[in-house]
Parts: sequence; C-alpha cells; structure tokens
Amino acid sequence: MRIGLILGFMIVTGAVAAFGASAKPLEVVPRVDLQRYLGTWYEIATIPQRFQKGCVGVTAQYSLRADGAIDVVNACRKNTLDGKESSIRGKAWIVDKTTNAKLKVRFFWPFAGAYWIIELDKDYQWAVVGHPDRTYYWILSRTPQMDPAIYDELIRRAAEKGYDTSKIKRTLQPS
Repeated sequence: MRIGLILGFMIVTGAVAAFGASAKPLEVVPRVDLQRYLGTWYEIATIPQRFQKGCVGVTAQYSLRADGAIDVVNACRKNTLDGKESSIRGKAWIVDKTTNAKLKVRFFWPFAGAYWIIELDKDYQWAVVGHPDRTYYWILSRTPQMDPAIYDELIRRAAEKGYDTSKIKRTLQPS
C-alpha cells in the first residue's frame, strides 16, 4: 500500500474522531521557527493506524516552497529496513501565524488534516506532533534513535495531555 494513502488517510480521518468532553483542549508550543523546523525528521513512535501497517524506517522531509507553503515528503520501508520504499508528497500551510505551531497538511485534494506541534526541543532535535482529537501522535527526531530518557519523558507528558499511551508504539529505525 502506498505511504501516501497511509499517511494522508491517517491525517484526514483524525478530523472525524472526537475526544471526551472532560479532556482539556490540546495545547501547542508557544512558537515554532519554521526555518529551524524544516529538514528531515525520523518517526520514533506513533499511534499506529491500520493503513500504516508494515511501515518502518519512516521519515518526513519538510522544505519551504516559493509560495510560502511547505513541501512534505513522507517515506517508509515496507516491513523491514531493507524493504521496498514508498513515499508521498504533500503540502502543508500554517493556520496559526502567531505560533506557527498549527498547520494543515494535504496529501489528497480536497482533504487536509491538522498537524499540531505540541512539544519541541529548544535545539529542534526532537518534536511531538499531535491532533486535537488525540487519535494521532508522532514523536519525531533529527536522528533515527532517541535518548531513552527523553522518550520516556515524552510518553509521560503524552499521558498528561490526555493521550492513551498504551496505543503509542515505537517505530523501527536503523541503529
């Protein structure tokens, strides 16, 4: 299955789910410097979706377009790190210019989904992306591996933010 179908469907379907009335609204980071955020990110963990089945070695590449939007290229390998690579190109744009932390991403017109940066390392070495309904969650890193203490802390904070952390799974990446 193409990664585009996987990732595009994942973002779009998140808009349909609703989180419990008792959960407080998901907060984003105070400010994102887009120039520092651009580049390659490795998926360290995610809440897997059925259409993401078999994806390992997942990466996301962000680059600025001439029109101010962001090119998004998501890629993964099927089942093993040596498996067939699949990728999809999409477009993202900022919807909250005060923080630059709330974006929309589109892989298939006319559908677009929320991409909220809810945690961000001061040196832009890791980030956490969520969706306001809390059904989607990604821990991203500039390197294929992350310090286990940082990972554990991000999972702890995910629980504080109302995520069901039993659903978050590590993504196989090269060592």
